[in-house]
Amino acid sequence: MRRFPIIALLCSILIPSAAGALTLEEGLRIVADSGRDVKIARMQEDAARAGVSLARSPWLPQVSVYGNETRLRYQPTARFGSVVAPTSQDQFLTYGVTANQLLYDFGKTSSSIDAAGYNLKASEIETRRTRNRSALDFILVYYDLLESEKLLQVAAEEVKQYEAHKHDADVRYAGGVVTRNEVLQAEVALADSRQRYLVAENSRSLLASRVNSLLLRHLDEPVQPEEVRESPSAGITLDAAWAVAEAESPELQALDSDILSKEESIKSTRAEYLPTFYLSGGYQYQENEFMVYPRNWSLIAGASFNLFSGGATSARVHIGTSELASLRATRDKILDAVRLDVKGAYLNLQSSTQQIEVTKTAVTQAEENLRLQRLRYQEGVGTATEVLDAVTLLTATGTGTWKARYGFARAEAGLLYAMGRDLTGMYGK
Repeated sequence: MRRFPIIALLCSILIPSAAGALTLEEGLRIVADSGRDVKIARMQEDAARAGVSLARSPWLPQVSVYGNETRLRYQPTARFGSVVAPTSQDQFLTYGVTANQLLYDFGKTSSSIDAAGYNLKASEIETRRTRNRSALDFILVYYDLLESEKLLQVAAEEVKQYEAHKHDADVRYAGGVVTRNEVLQAEVALADSRQRYLVAENSRSLLASRVNSLLLRHLDEPVQPEEVRESPSAGITLDAAWAVAEAESPELQALDSDILSKEESIKSTRAEYLPTFYLSGGYQYQENEFMVYPRNWSLIAGASFNLFSGGATSARVHIGTSELASLRATRDKILDAVRLDVKGAYLNLQSSTQQIEVTKTAVTQAEENLRLQRLRYQEGVGTATEVLDAVTLLTATGTGTWKARYGFARAEAGLLYAMGRDLTGMYGK
């Protein structure tokens, strides 16, 4: 009977491809610098930076140049007693330049600048949060890919063990020791095992494509992830994790910046109740033969005061105050959410640690159990069902062991992310 090409398949898994070799650190650098979400966040950060420049603009001179042509139906004239004399041409050109400089507005502009600065800070924090989220996504997929390769090896080993059992069943059937039914039973178990191997292989291929997608590469490009030799150990108590999260959580930091920005914005709006002092000057030339001084300079120092705006200013102050109260309430809500996330990630890590302890010797015991059951079957004192159960137990134990190991790695990354730690810095050392 044609044997399953298990050796070639195992070699394709176990022998790394130099072209597709990838470390976690290399992948994190690519995702953190060139990821799609990170690029979008940086564009939004650039927009916020431009907002600071826009807020500063009132402190700079506002300069404008103008030119116009005047055409009158009647030439302007004036009466001096019984004499009527023209005072201007009916057609003339006028052009000039004006400059306006804000002198003082009781903090309206400076508060707007501060508000824009806090908005920029919030945007920078959001960029860091997006970068960290992209790093977490890559770490989780990377560990998923490593786990899928180990599960593929487990599936391959299962196929190998079922093939060995079928060989034993064929030998015993040829010797007339067992019935054809045991051979058929072995063939069905082997076929099912090969199906599970194909499912595991497809899962590995899909996860490799997900890694390529995050790295902005072709989905079918070969990927051979390398094991993470050293992972950052949280090694922290729940109370300490909460303290770190409250200090470093980007969500809380961004909200704090939004609150400060809104406070400055309210100050800027309230300054509209007060006058604005300004200085204006300019130069004008008028092509009019009746003008004694066609060229003229001007300088004006003045103040403007908004007596009534239809209630618009008070409405904006009320809107800003309500939004500020909403942001403060939201911060309390987010603080609880952050603490819950940290606790959930912490408990998940503790559970994963316990699972690793439970599975430490399970594989060795399952292998020894299978060896003994095969010997008993070969010697005619054991049954085929006992061998098949032993293979199933070994597969389940191997699967559980790898899931526990990589489950711990994922849980550790999740806790560090919930605490607000920079994953790229921690895993990219």
